[in-house]
Amino acid sequence: MAGAHVGVSPDELAAGDHGVLTFSFSHGCENSPTTALRITMPEGLASVSPTMDSDWDIQVERGDDGLVSAVTYTAVAPVPTDLRGAVSMGVGLDEDTPDTLAFPVVQTCVEGATEWTQLAENGEDPHSLDAPAPVVSVTAAAADGHGEHAGSDAAAEASSPATASDPLGVALGAGGLLAGFAGLVVAIVAYRRRA
Repeated sequence: MAGAHVGVSPDELAAGDHGVLTFSFSHGCENSPTTALRITMPEGLASVSPTMDSDWDIQVERGDDGLVSAVTYTAVAPVPTDLRGAVSMGVGLDEDTPDTLAFPVVQTCVEGATEWTQLAENGEDPHSLDAPAPVVSVTAAAADGHGEHAGSDAAAEASSPATASDPLGVALGAGGLLAGFAGLVVAIVAYRRRA
């Protein structure tokens, strides 16, 4: 049972950042096809946007504060136990989001249900739990507030070719073009004289 859990990817986000979380499973409840996943949102999320998918009907529950408190994905057709199923949602984190975000999941099947809600205690291996809840680790926000995007933007700028015009390169290119055109003219004149 411990190997057949509901997982989340990615399992790490930066505080204050946005990302898309994908919750996946590859087994039903005691080999019964999966009919629904109800995912409870932890505190510390600024926004939640479930991803539209033609394989799932989506029901959103909101708390008194207007924020999404739970999302239920109901399968249009039950997901067989030998196939992988997945649902996703966009999430936004606050600057003060806690270090870990646990997403308790109730997996409902044609027969029975499994509650993936267990959390590891300090020092406990989460893989040793029978029904662990999916957990996302939250890293510190980057100094500029853009998470990992800033580093990748700087790397892209460093690897992109210079856009400023090089006068010497332009002159050499134009000279080469003129020389090629002159050679073409000479070849045409020489061909006509032979003809």
